Amino acid sequence: MSTLLTMPMLGAVGETLLLITLAVGPMLALYGVFQLVQDLRGNSKKRIASRLQGRSARAAGTTKITAEDLRRQTKAATGLLGGMLVNMSVTKRFQKVLEQANLTWSAPKVLGNLTITAAIAFAVLLMLGAGMLVGLGVAAAVYVLPVYYCVLRRKRRLKKFVNQLPDVFELLGQALRAGHSLASGMQLVANEMPDPAGTEFGRVFQEQNLGLKIEDALTNLAERMDILDVRFFVTAVLIQRQTGGDLSEVLDKIGTVIRERIKLRGTVMALTAEGRLSGYVLLALPILVFIALWYINREYALVLIEHPTGQMMLGTACIMMVMGYFMIQKIVNIKV
Repeated sequence: MSTLLTMPMLGAVGETLLLITLAVGPMLALYGVFQLVQDLRGNSKKRIASRLQGRSARAAGTTKITAEDLRRQTKAATGLLGGMLVNMSVTKRFQKVLEQANLTWSAPKVLGNLTITAAIAFAVLLMLGAGMLVGLGVAAAVYVLPVYYCVLRRKRRLKKFVNQLPDVFELLGQALRAGHSLASGMQLVANEMPDPAGTEFGRVFQEQNLGLKIEDALTNLAERMDILDVRFFVTAVLIQRQTGGDLSEVLDKIGTVIRERIKLRGTVMALTAEGRLSGYVLLALPILVFIALWYINREYALVLIEHPTGQMMLGTACIMMVMGYFMIQKIVNIKV
C-alpha cells in the first residue's frame, strides 16, 4: 500500500524537477553566453587600454589588489555559489551599488541567497500545483524586489549627497580660510555633516590618516560615489595641489555651480511632473480595472488566471506595462 502511494508522489517530484530543469536550464545557458561575451569584450578593452598606457601584455595581466578587495573576496567567497558569483561583472556592479547605498552586505552572498530563495519558491509553487507562469512570476519578484530596494536606497542616498555638497564645500572653504589644512577640513565635515556627506568625507579622512595620500583618498571617493559634481571637486583639488592657487575660492565657485544645477533640476522635475504622473496612472490603471472586474464579474476575471491563453495574455500585459513605465521614465529623465 505504501509503495502504491509513493509511486505517484515520485512521479510528481520527477515532473517538477523536469519542469525546473526545462525552465532554468535555458536561462542559465543564455546567461553563461552573455557573461562569456562580456568577459571577452572586457579583456579586449583592457588590452587596448594597456597598450595605450605603454605597458606590456605581461604587466597588463597583473592588477593591483588592495586590502579591501581581499577582505571582500574573503568575506564573499563562502560556498560554491558564492565562489561562482564573486568574479562576475554583475556582482561587481552590484557590490558598488551596495557601497553607494551604505549597506555592509556582500554582493555574492546577497545574490546567492536570492537565487536559492527564488529557486525554492519556484519549486514549492510547482509542487503545490501553481502554474509555470505564476511560479516564474513569484521567483522573479523574490529576486528583483530586494535588488530594487538596494537600487532605490542608493538613488536616494546619492541624491541627498548631491544636495549636501554646496554646504560641504562652503564648510571646507571656511575651514581653509581659518587656516586649517584640507585634511582638517575633511574631519570637520565628517563631524558636522550628517550621513551621507559626513560618512563619505570621514572615510576620506580616515584613509589619509592611515597613510594613504589625500589625492588617492579623494580619487577613491570619486570612484566610490561616481557623481559628476564630486569628480569636479576632486579634479579641482588635484590641480590645485599640483599648480597652487586659492582652493577656498575654487570650492566657492563649485558650490555655486552645484546650487544652480540643483535649482535647474528642480525646475525640470516640475516641468516633467505631468509625464511622470502619466506613467504612474498608466501602470496602475490596468491593475485597478482588474480588481474592479474581479468584484463585478469574478468568473470573467478568472479566465485570465485559470485558462492557459489567459495566463499568457496576463503575463504579456504585465511585461508590456513594465516596459511602458520604464520607457516613460526614460523620456522624462532629463540630465542636468
